Amino acid sequence: MPNSTALLMPSFGDRDGEAKPSERPPTSSNNETQSNSLAMEEGQLSRPYSAFTKSQKRMIVILITFAAGFSPISSFIFFPTINALSRDLHVSVEKINLTVTSYMIVAGIAPAVMGDMADMAGRRIVYLLTLAIYCGANIGLALQDSWPALFVLRMLQSAGGAAVIAIGYGTVSDIAAPAERGGYVGIVLLGPNIALTIGPVLGGILTQHPSWRWTFWLLAITSGLCLTLMALLLPETSRFIVGNGSRPVSGLQGSIVSYIQQRKGRQQARGSQEDEKQIHYRPDEPAKRKLQIPNPFVSLKILFVRDAFLILSITGIYYMNFSCLQASLSTLMIKLHGYSELQAGLLYLPFGIGSILGAYCSGIIMDHDYKATAKAHGMTIDKRAGDDLSKFPIEKARFKSIWYFISLTGVCTIGYGWALQSRTHIAVPLTLQFIIGLTTALTFNICNTLLTDLHPKSPAAAQAANNIARASLAGAGLAFLQPMLDAVGIGWTFTFFGALCWGCLGFAWM
Repeated sequence: MPNSTALLMPSFGDRDGEAKPSERPPTSSNNETQSNSLAMEEGQLSRPYSAFTKSQKRMIVILITFAAGFSPISSFIFFPTINALSRDLHVSVEKINLTVTSYMIVAGIAPAVMGDMADMAGRRIVYLLTLAIYCGANIGLALQDSWPALFVLRMLQSAGGAAVIAIGYGTVSDIAAPAERGGYVGIVLLGPNIALTIGPVLGGILTQHPSWRWTFWLLAITSGLCLTLMALLLPETSRFIVGNGSRPVSGLQGSIVSYIQQRKGRQQARGSQEDEKQIHYRPDEPAKRKLQIPNPFVSLKILFVRDAFLILSITGIYYMNFSCLQASLSTLMIKLHGYSELQAGLLYLPFGIGSILGAYCSGIIMDHDYKATAKAHGMTIDKRAGDDLSKFPIEKARFKSIWYFISLTGVCTIGYGWALQSRTHIAVPLTLQFIIGLTTALTFNICNTLLTDLHPKSPAAAQAANNIARASLAGAGLAFLQPMLDAVGIGWTFTFFGALCWGCLGFAWM
């Protein structure tokens, strides 16, 4: 169907509704009139879930995938710079590590504010705001020469970058019907997974050759490019503001794309007045919503909803396992095998490649499981208008395959710990890292998609709650990681984390 949003009717000339003789349509029978009326009603009832075209959806997904990579790359590109920063700023490594802690704290808090703001004020404005903060913070980090400046600017960097992933889930929920949402989520999460793969490598190369400042210049340049592209191309997608994409917008909520779309729609509306039988979708009525101060407690409330709590327990434990694996990887490999910092950075590649593959496959698996569940329950899938999830067993559809991934993660995490403990060939722990990266990405994406499905009116706030849970558990895990390694050794430490992953089977079952 065309993107025109007006329901076109025959043109009537007089104020009292009487058509001019030259413009009066030919006489038709009552049956034909009733048939046309029914067609109009059916046209309105079958309004598509999203008015955005496939090419527009692709553009939106590419942009938010690009933006979603900044938060993870900011963390992983920083690790190889720690020793150089300690030397150049004349402070201890412990003080530099405090900036890592502060980064994680802000990463857990900022999405709670920005996510609620995105659900109220719109995705586009918050994207522009957060990316502007992120870009500015990176410019400051590249120019600073003191530890206090590093500490403050790292928190600003975190505030700008961490909220983007949460908003990305909200954007996918806006444009993709549930039956196809899994595929879109898988594509969007390629950004973070590629970022965590190349981040340590880029950090090691840039720190070793030009200087650590170029890690921040690189982030400033790429985020500035992303900000420019979003300002020019990203349309507003929030369903509270533009409905299915058919409501007109103005000011900062509009982009060049949305302006062209509206102009094209008006031209189609004028041109199609000659065809009196043509039926178009009536645009959604503008939402009457009062702009409120963002409330971070919206995300906190979601934490205590039963279904959300179970999902967030899984993602939190998985993120803790992921963080402890990655935080200890370079130090353990340097200690056990004598690798250089650059070589240790390359050891992150297997996990990252597994994560990229998992992010891609998760969309295919989720869409397949959705169709299989619908078929098993004798239900038809409506990709156009979207399915009514209140009548669909969405939990069964999303968690259909998760049992295999959770079980495999636990086995490989335990095996990884004992492979390091016994100093087997390096290929063994790296292969296990690849499998853990694969199953972790699959589990993350399944849980995050279900969380979005269960909170269609506040998907960004729901993902902000996810950030709070993940940051809290990851922080706790990292605090106890080194004492556990020193007390019980590598094997038993990762046996503990593997057992926690197996415990997620209980949360998934409940």
